Amino acid sequence: MKNQYDAYLFDLDGTLVDSAPDIGAALNHSLQQASLPVVSLDLVRHWIGHGSRTLVHQALLHQQMQPKDQLIDKLLRPFLSYYGEHIADHSQLYPNTMATLLELKQRGARLAIVTNKLTELSVPLLTALDLEANFDLIVCGDTTHNPKPAPDPIQHVLDFFKVAPEQALMIGDSDADIGAARAAHIDVVCMRDGYNHGVDVATLNPDKVIDSIKELL
Repeated sequence: MKNQYDAYLFDLDGTLVDSAPDIGAALNHSLQQASLPVVSLDLVRHWIGHGSRTLVHQALLHQQMQPKDQLIDKLLRPFLSYYGEHIADHSQLYPNTMATLLELKQRGARLAIVTNKLTELSVPLLTALDLEANFDLIVCGDTTHNPKPAPDPIQHVLDFFKVAPEQALMIGDSDADIGAARAAHIDVVCMRDGYNHGVDVATLNPDKVIDSIKELL
């Protein structure tokens, strides 16, 4: 790893923002609408990271139900509607997030969001938390044909910024972030306490595991 990069690519949920409380509230709202039992916040934290559809899929598996597309769609509609209306009721930036982003910008780095969250949810969340203006590019789960762990979203950023892979760093919290970074041939750092399906992210061999975003400085 290098001490400094030209481009920093950040995951959103579990990396910059603790969004699990609002995601969990929306998921439980959709489950209740379908007369299904609610789930705990700890479980929700384990399921975040691969997009809304996978989140609902995991919730149905937990209910020991067959996650057929029709049932997923039935739950997904109220989930997206409720979450969109309560996007940042309880979501918070992790400590030192804003100061670190501002310092990286002052050093001349280009910053991008690379998330599997849909654009219709990502942009309002970034706006609500005053984060959007810090980023030169926002790549969401529906921006490219294949989301993380495919390399497509990262390659989109590299092409847009016109930077070589060795000049870019991915900062995330999950197997999807590591997989995408490896496939795009860029270095990857992971937050220790993010959302990674209950698996210790260090066992997935990122280039570095950090406890705080300020360790990027």
